[in-house]
Amino acid sequence: MLKDSAQGNTPPAGERSDYVEVVAGVIRDARGRILLARRTEGRDLAGLWEFPGGKHEPGESPEAALARELHEELGIDVEVGAPLITVPQAYPHKRLRLDVREVKAWRGAVRGREGQALAWVPLAQLARYAMPPADVPVVAALQQPDRYLVTPDPGDDDAAWLSALERALASGVRRVQLRAPDCERARWEQLVDAAVVRCRAADAQVLVNGDIELAVRHEAGVHLRASQLAALTARPLPEGMLVAASCHDVHELRMAQALGCDFAVVGTVQPTPSHPGSPTLGWDGFAALRESVSLPLYAIGGLGLDDMTQARRHGAQGIAAIRGLWPGD
Repeated sequence: MLKDSAQGNTPPAGERSDYVEVVAGVIRDARGRILLARRTEGRDLAGLWEFPGGKHEPGESPEAALARELHEELGIDVEVGAPLITVPQAYPHKRLRLDVREVKAWRGAVRGREGQALAWVPLAQLARYAMPPADVPVVAALQQPDRYLVTPDPGDDDAAWLSALERALASGVRRVQLRAPDCERARWEQLVDAAVVRCRAADAQVLVNGDIELAVRHEAGVHLRASQLAALTARPLPEGMLVAASCHDVHELRMAQALGCDFAVVGTVQPTPSHPGSPTLGWDGFAALRESVSLPLYAIGGLGLDDMTQARRHGAQGIAAIRGLWPGD
């Protein structure tokens, strides 16, 4: 059964009991391609492609619901694997929570038993398929890094800073924001030169905080400050060069999405040592913001790798951090 629900008014973001609970599966064939199903005419969002699955029955576990739905929809029997991401999403007439699971194994001949078109899609080509907003972050969760390192100020030791960056890259960091707001300009430009070389050697994506000109000079991405969003009327870099933004509320998130940002960072989620007593979103607050856009979102603020599972449960691409991802001495 495809993902439809009865229509009604969109409720306040803080009330969670009225979500339509949906579970979907990431099904791979022997070539590693991923199965998408096209929504049929007469249903919400007809013609868009999605990860196959459907709604829970009362009292049904997510695993049982997914196994039942995939048998009904596709004629296959599946072994449900680990959770990938759970995406809360607000639509004009409903709120949906999409719980996406990996499918460890499946048996049978895949066919569209409800008249839906099917496509086996290489991982790198998933973003070419038009999808409902809730499915878009799932593609990012499959394709993009789950951690986003924000560099700290280099202090008075450039060599130590670059060495720590190398260790972070060696630990598996593959997306880096170069940020040092208090660093003198000429010194920072030299550090960016050296840092970009190291990121590229590690096959890591690199973005420069706030400075579009410096990003262009290095053919790097740019991470926009929230204050820059309102001043821009178009995406500041061409497609293929990453554009990200820091956001704190729905208005900023919608500006980032309208600009064509590739992802955003949202916080502060939890208390941080640098801002004791400052207001925080908490995970429910993060999820409420997650509902408003389809952008991939990193959670930031007092987070480390131990928070990754919690972040994914609330719709985050992963975590962004300075202390939580920057190696110690």
